[in-house]
Amino acid sequence: MDPRGTAGQPGTDRGPQPASGPAGPAPDVRRRVPRTDALLRDPRLAEAAGRLGAPVVKAAVRQAQEGARTGRIPPQAVADEAVALLPDTSCGLRAVINATGVLLHTNLGRAPLSAAARRAVAEAAGPTDVELDLVTGVRARRGRTALRALHDRVPDAGGVHVVNNGAAALVLAATALAAGREIVISRGEMVEIGDGFRLPDLLAATGARLREVGTTNRTTAEDYAAAIGPETGFVLKVHPSNFRITGFTRAADVGDLAGLGVPVVVDIGSGLPAPHPLLPEEPDATTQLRAGASLVTASGDKLLGGPQCGLLLGEAGLVRTLARHPLARALRVDKLTLAALEATLTGPPTPTAEALTADPAALRVRADRLAAALGAFPAASPSEGGIDVRAVESVATVGGGGAPGVTLPSAALSLPEPFAAALRTGLIPVVGRLAGGRCLLDLRTVPPEDDARLAEAVRAAAGG
Repeated sequence: MDPRGTAGQPGTDRGPQPASGPAGPAPDVRRRVPRTDALLRDPRLAEAAGRLGAPVVKAAVRQAQEGARTGRIPPQAVADEAVALLPDTSCGLRAVINATGVLLHTNLGRAPLSAAARRAVAEAAGPTDVELDLVTGVRARRGRTALRALHDRVPDAGGVHVVNNGAAALVLAATALAAGREIVISRGEMVEIGDGFRLPDLLAATGARLREVGTTNRTTAEDYAAAIGPETGFVLKVHPSNFRITGFTRAADVGDLAGLGVPVVVDIGSGLPAPHPLLPEEPDATTQLRAGASLVTASGDKLLGGPQCGLLLGEAGLVRTLARHPLARALRVDKLTLAALEATLTGPPTPTAEALTADPAALRVRADRLAAALGAFPAASPSEGGIDVRAVESVATVGGGGAPGVTLPSAALSLPEPFAAALRTGLIPVVGRLAGGRCLLDLRTVPPEDDARLAEAVRAAAGG
């Protein structure tokens, strides 16, 4: 018997059958999917190719074509679908609204740049006179106007220099001043600076040897003095910016160490140029230099409110030595960073400064207004009524390795917990925080001009 059977019986071989149902659309539907070259002639996609790049546009086209082949969209909608799939930019980073209540959120890029800094970056994106004197036509000091602005902000510094981040500033100092020699440091200041990077490992990688003195909770000036010798490169003071030790503690002041006969390098971390009334325990560059520090290192993208960079401020000769060290070339910043830094230093108050000093009463007014407007908006299911949202008191923090233990009274929108994921993945990504089974959107870290966008994101999340 023929194993293929007869027509209509089990085992019958009737040849390839058109796909239907869950298996996908029929072959004639697949054949109607527009070709890539035809789609790329669409004026909208052609314009996007010039703006975003051909690979980005082709990826959107392929995704739209696949949607038609699987029956998700009709073939005639492929071009529209490809246009809808295009990103705003050719960069994979997405702008988000920081509603966490953490002013300097490391995972969100720390300090947001001011409008002045953003404009400066755009201006510097093309050819600039970053190393050229336009009057004489000869080479000039790189980033001289940004360095002048930094010196004007901290006039107690005899010299200033900028590298690509705070850790790099410390590495440059250790390499130039203590490679093959000793750095004297308190045991209580051997900190981990984030993401598993530990200060002792960072300094040892420069070829310096660490000479630990004192104990975890108490180190005196006498401990430092006893350790200093011919092999000492410098004494290092590190601000433990992401934790606090309380109780039976003691630490030597910079003034106590300035007369020991070796340079005193102070890493203040968060980058305050001068004292701030809301942060009385946060060290600043001006105070440390006046106390006798030879060199102060700090980050530019924390409390200064600027771009990621490392600041070196101190004795003119010492800073000159660091700036001329071969490693300085590898650690130098680009023209965009210099532009953003200068605009941060000379421009209006930064978003970080404004968030730090925001009036709690004004924050509550904003929260009440937003909650009232959003509460009248229907939820995803008509039976649920309006959005479950209310204005609540909140507590914000500085974050970013600055002002540990300092809290800032704030106000927030409180939403059901599922909103957290829906807001993060929306067209306008919003990052809040979870507390007590609710999603909180803290307004201290949301600029007032973003209130409308925040409300739009919440409505979109409520509508599914």
